Amino acid sequence: MESLYTHCCGLDVHAKTVVACLLTPDQKQVRTFGTMSQDLLELADWLTAAGCTHVAIESTGVYWRPVYNLLEGRVHVILVNAHHVKAVPGRKTDVKDCQWLADLLQHGLLQASFIPPPPIRELRELTRHRESLVRDQAAVGNRIQKVLESGNIKLGQVVTDVLGVSGRQMIRALVAGERDPQVLAAMAKSRLRSKMDTLRLALEGRLTEAQRFVLGELLDTYEQLEAAVLRASEKIETLLYHQEPTLGKAVTLLESAPGVGHRVAQIVVSEIGIDMGQFPTDKQICNWAGICPGNNESAGKRRSGKTSNGNRYLRSALVQAAWTSRRVRDCSLSRLYQRLIRRMGKKKALIAVAHRLLIVLYHMLREGRLYEEREAPVMAERQRVKAGNRLVRRLESLGFRVTDETVEPVAVAPSTG
Repeated sequence: MESLYTHCCGLDVHAKTVVACLLTPDQKQVRTFGTMSQDLLELADWLTAAGCTHVAIESTGVYWRPVYNLLEGRVHVILVNAHHVKAVPGRKTDVKDCQWLADLLQHGLLQASFIPPPPIRELRELTRHRESLVRDQAAVGNRIQKVLESGNIKLGQVVTDVLGVSGRQMIRALVAGERDPQVLAAMAKSRLRSKMDTLRLALEGRLTEAQRFVLGELLDTYEQLEAAVLRASEKIETLLYHQEPTLGKAVTLLESAPGVGHRVAQIVVSEIGIDMGQFPTDKQICNWAGICPGNNESAGKRRSGKTSNGNRYLRSALVQAAWTSRRVRDCSLSRLYQRLIRRMGKKKALIAVAHRLLIVLYHMLREGRLYEEREAPVMAERQRVKAGNRLVRRLESLGFRVTDETVEPVAVAPSTG
């Protein structure tokens, strides 16, 4: 097999060591380096001195990141999915792994994973940190409600947001030892005061000393996480609109799409970047995100259409946007959801809408234009033509001969019954 790269290297990265196999026309060298910064600089100098042009790294946890960041700009680095480069069973050693990577790289048999440029990676680090904080905050909020239910405080049955202004004030009073339902209900604000009678009944529970202590600790943790989320959001805004204004413009562009809010737009930009040259077609980006139907067919039978594993952060954001877009009036996404929900159910319909939305966002970023809604009559005509073609194919499969004679659709008067 023809060699594509004459000077290349495969790296098997671990927490404490990096095993490198350097291939040149004259020889094959295998060396082991540490993972401290000084060791990685020694690795980079060794590769540069040998004239290495391409390096392949197997994606292993987060251990590949410092190696990638240090080598980036000095050689062409390829990050490889470990699932795609499994060696022959029974030959699993660190040396053989790096040699296998180097051999595959030399002959151009490796497919590089998508790694965005440094500014996008910085934004991704912040948005993922904020998402983890939001998940932790939601978990603590659920624990607060469990403690309240354990003490037979039915606040969640009356108040829409237990951790709103009124709810927090009541919980603080409960932690301080207040037990009078009348006093607690009087802390209600705004429209909640119209439920005073029900609120007094809901607050007649009994919290033990231990439950009050746990409730206070959980509420403090919840507010600390809330402040952390706010600080992360402020840092993201600074990055987008002061340090990297190009990214901020892309976020504003995506916000014009139905269902895409400010936070969802930030996540989309942080996960896929703004240069769509990494994804030649919208099908490829949907496959990478794990938001398109899977293929599992054998002997002419389709076994499953389950979506593949992809970018869970992007997938979650798209599903949120799809859930929001279903309520937008005169929107092609909401019409798609209403059309699919009858035969697919809510969950599958949402995934289908998220799939369509990602295609829309891909073309918006690629062409640099705002979202434009297709007119309803145009969409209706397209659906009519598709339905007609489908029925024609069905009739022909049953042995009928169909002649093409198009007539204007007859308007049906609405029923008065």
